[in-house]
Amino acid sequence: MAIVEDNAGICQELRRLIERTEDLVCIGACPNVATALRRIPALAPDVLVMDIQLPDGSGIDCTARLKPLLPRTQILMFTICDDRCEIMRALGAGAVGYILKDSSSDEIIAAIRETRNGGSPLTGEVARKVIESLHSSHATPHAAAQLTQREQEVLRLLSQGYFDKQISERLEISLLTVNSHLKHIYAKMQVHSRTEAIAKYLK
Repeated sequence: MAIVEDNAGICQELRRLIERTEDLVCIGACPNVATALRRIPALAPDVLVMDIQLPDGSGIDCTARLKPLLPRTQILMFTICDDRCEIMRALGAGAVGYILKDSSSDEIIAAIRETRNGGSPLTGEVARKVIESLHSSHATPHAAAQLTQREQEVLRLLSQGYFDKQISERLEISLLTVNSHLKHIYAKMQVHSRTEAIAKYLK
């Protein structure tokens, strides 16, 4: 994975956090948009943690420019910005997840892992903003009618920003069972990510 973050202290702390995690490796870090556009395509990380407010531009614009070059790289926004419009712009630009910088270390690692494994992590506050945005478009919750009761419970927790492990604990089921439910949800709703599932559920 790689990082785009201009705050040296935050970047260093992220790298230390990743280095302490056995299944994660940081292969590079960039302090601005220009460096990211120059270096990240050659690194081709599986996950890219992207700040929004960078000194020479927006991480959202950087995401939009990198995504066509790196279709297999999953981009996770990591920012202090919780503005609803910015969240939707970031997801529209190609980011698959969006977490805030006040997230705990465990939440950050869980979000990175989930992004790497094909998920779309959203912190609870961000998930609520996404739902508010969809509600403002007069969406109505009927697309999940074909799901089982348990699958609907999992989807409801997804929309509230819970990570897979938290869903497992909340519903008192194994993580393997959560993953199985997610696969069924995505297949039945014909989506590929958490964000798409939430959006379609509320349409």
